[in-house]
Amino acid sequence: MTEALNAGLELMAVGMGIVFLFLVTLILTANVMSKLVNRFYPETEIVPAKNPAVAAGTADPAVVAAITTAVHRYRSEK
Repeated sequence: MTEALNAGLELMAVGMGIVFLFLVTLILTANVMSKLVNRFYPETEIVPAKNPAVAAGTADPAVVAAITTAVHRYRSEK
């Protein structure tokens, strides 16, 4: 019985060691890949498009009227 228990504990330790080494390798590989991607493909800054009608707060009155009418019709159908 003692030999079987020792063999089981040894197998458990070897298995847990292999899993631990695999996870450490996986984490190191992911970190290296992340650094390589950031080095060779840096993130570019996204510049928002400037729409003068929205920026100034003035929209075309015909468009506002059409949207208002569509919303009222949609709500009245429910």
